[in-house]
Amino acid sequence: MARGPNSFGGGKALVSALSPGSTIGILGGGQLGRMLAIAAAQLGYRCHIFSPEEDSVAAEVAAEFTCASYESINEVSAFAAQCEVITYEFENVPVEPLKRIADKILLRPGTRVLEIAQDRIAEKKFVGEHGGKTARFAEVPQEIRLSEAVSQVGIPAILKTNRMGYDGKGQLRINNENDLGNAWRRTGGQPLIAESLVEFDAEFSVLLVRSANGEVRYWESPKNTHDNGILSWSSLPAGPLIESQQAEARRLATSIAETLGYVGVFTCEFFATAAGPIFNEMAPRVHNSGHWTIEGSVTSQFENHIRAICGLPLGDTALTAERMEMENIIGDARERGMNALSEQDCHLHLYGKQESREGRKMGHSTRLYRESHG
Repeated sequence: MARGPNSFGGGKALVSALSPGSTIGILGGGQLGRMLAIAAAQLGYRCHIFSPEEDSVAAEVAAEFTCASYESINEVSAFAAQCEVITYEFENVPVEPLKRIADKILLRPGTRVLEIAQDRIAEKKFVGEHGGKTARFAEVPQEIRLSEAVSQVGIPAILKTNRMGYDGKGQLRINNENDLGNAWRRTGGQPLIAESLVEFDAEFSVLLVRSANGEVRYWESPKNTHDNGILSWSSLPAGPLIESQQAEARRLATSIAETLGYVGVFTCEFFATAAGPIFNEMAPRVHNSGHWTIEGSVTSQFENHIRAICGLPLGDTALTAERMEMENIIGDARERGMNALSEQDCHLHLYGKQESREGRKMGHSTRLYRESHG
């Protein structure tokens, strides 16, 4: 295995595809890591999960598991020494420990995209530099700047924690000036970003995979429906409006991926508006809105991510049905998910989580509708 520098955060250069039996390190122990590990096993690879949580659903299907803090450079270094390549199922991984091992292990994708995706302000500025349109935004570094920032973007507005928010967490809608009274405390008393409220007709995502040699393939963009900030449905076909804006959104996502030398599956979320696609956020990993690809595409997002980071040829992303719907099973909805098994061409994925609670993703189901089935 040749070694060499990589300005995007990878230090161990692949001269050929990783052979079966090699170990893939996955930072994060949730359901995305679980599905990545399953896809990797089908291709003959071993997975080593690294997560600070002892109760890891990804570890249940992996060959090795390290339970330790992401901040521990000694533990991260020991983990890296047992892997041929490292990837992520969770983008809010501390970057500094990874930079310390970047000259010893191949990181795919690299650390630069993590730095951008972890900082909403940096993310929006970066996207603007690539010609992307975003909501109006203003920085709120401290509480005293809150009123000024909201006045810049206008009311109604959305306040979001600048770092660490996901699935609607750390967000607060401002409908009038009275809502500003305890907004800083309600969002955790930390730096925020204020965003103007975007008037949109639909939400969609661009899912692409980029190989180590720069080949890019796309899945069809699904229409996404959220409930309390959590994705509840993704469906295809997405409809004429989204389909008309897909090409522009793909160009932006591809430009970002190519600038960063990105390898793996990359997701960008958009609002479809009368003025064209408005960028919302990026995810440097496989994504909930791509779960339908397991049955709904010739090659799933999970398999193509493994193919890309291991230096294998990318798989076909064509659809396997004329219409499909992916439903998230959230909270105590597992019984409804089990009932879906009686439906024709419905596929159930439960993530092995024992405790259900409000807002927790317990699984998903995908329904395929083919012409031959009516």
